[in-house]
Amino acid sequence: MVLTLELVFIGIAVLFLISIIANKFSERLGVPALLIFLIVGMLAGSEGPGGIPFDDPTLAQLIGIIALAYILFSGGLDTRWEEIQPVLWQGIALSTIGVVLTAVLLGAFAVLVLGFSPLTGLLLGAVVSSTDAAAVFSILRTARARLKGNLRPFLEFESGSNDPMAILLTTGIIGLILTPSSSIFDLVPTFAQQMAVGGLMGYALGRFTVWFINRIKLETEGLYPVLTLAMVLLVYGLTTVVGGNGFIAVYLAGLIIGNSVIVHKKSLIRFYDGIAWLMQIVMFLALGLLVFPSQLASAFVPGLLAALFLIFIARPVSVLLTLLPWKMPMNEKALVSWVGLRGAVPIILATYPLVAGVPDANVIFNIVFFIVIFSALVHGTSIPSVARWLGLAGPLEETGQLSREFDVNPDTPSELLELVIPPDASAVGKQVVDLGLPTGTLIILMQKGDERFVPVGSTVIEAGDTLLFLTTGDLADAVRTRLLCREEPEDGPGTDT
Repeated sequence: MVLTLELVFIGIAVLFLISIIANKFSERLGVPALLIFLIVGMLAGSEGPGGIPFDDPTLAQLIGIIALAYILFSGGLDTRWEEIQPVLWQGIALSTIGVVLTAVLLGAFAVLVLGFSPLTGLLLGAVVSSTDAAAVFSILRTARARLKGNLRPFLEFESGSNDPMAILLTTGIIGLILTPSSSIFDLVPTFAQQMAVGGLMGYALGRFTVWFINRIKLETEGLYPVLTLAMVLLVYGLTTVVGGNGFIAVYLAGLIIGNSVIVHKKSLIRFYDGIAWLMQIVMFLALGLLVFPSQLASAFVPGLLAALFLIFIARPVSVLLTLLPWKMPMNEKALVSWVGLRGAVPIILATYPLVAGVPDANVIFNIVFFIVIFSALVHGTSIPSVARWLGLAGPLEETGQLSREFDVNPDTPSELLELVIPPDASAVGKQVVDLGLPTGTLIILMQKGDERFVPVGSTVIEAGDTLLFLTTGDLADAVRTRLLCREEPEDGPGTDT
């Protein structure tokens, strides 16, 4: 059969549709989306039923970098600064010192147990030293994995900011391997420059983007997402050209924009929610296509040993040592240790030795891919259970799905609060009129299954319902308490519905 442009379009569409449909079932089974996308890519590859020939690590690396930039921007755009602020320094410490400790520990294991040379072992440790933003965002923002307090923003901030250190370590060690006369201490000023320039550029260009969006006054609303698409590439490109880290810049730019007052903000957040999913699918499919399953057999034993060491020793030790200066409860440290998801970033970094022609690059790539698969299976399926076991599951949290349909004037004290009703909540089985909500709180939208409507006083609350409240910041905790408490609340002022 002659390969035509139409057949290429059909093939791409089929891969996307299969990934989307498979993701729907993966949510029901508790399997992370990244694993599904990777498997679809492997099946579509040259050794799978799809038979698509793909063996270009340079192209896969390019696709991964672009996709990761948009995923990080989307994550920053949808993150509240007030959630990150209390855990800012802990997150920075874990994304720098924690990454180095993880790389060194796993590197030592690779040398002593797997028989790697010192630099090659350290390279393996550097490649898998950072947690993956795409994986962490996609799992922690599902209904299954709600966490108490600031744990979710803490883990998301770590995953969004630890890539620069991992990239620096990976490229630096590759330079040491290819240029033995260089010194590892040369990496220190380079890292300081990349972090400082990346942070400054991200802040400055984020502020500029806010100013530009609010003053350009485009005739068509649909052009604003296109404008920000261009700005993400501009932020990454300019920052990299002047010697900064583009990934930290786009994440900070997204954080600045998401926490500023801009026109069409809700539509932009909705748009980038879709873009983030599109980029995840493209990235994981491309990385899955790059893998040859027949070569993974030789990586099974070293990959399994490295994955077990990383999960149960390297990550916990690095977390405990890094967070020593802060009085953080041990159960929270345990959960942070467990949420060490490895995903696309380690696989993208594993293409760097392939492109550079480093000895044993194929061995490193296959071991890293196996570690990612193992991490997705172990971490991705167990985080909700581990959070409940540690007493850190947050059964009643905001989902952000219904609230995106509404805008609230930032000059007023009103805010939107979106909650999902858990099975053990006291509100289950009650009518809206009997909830006893604080005066000044209204339910403006409700979702039962796939149906969305404005509830009336006789509407019965059921487990799994999503409620969108219009309230104020000082009443938000009272609303949560009313809906979540097991005992009957005392009679109090209610709200007419």
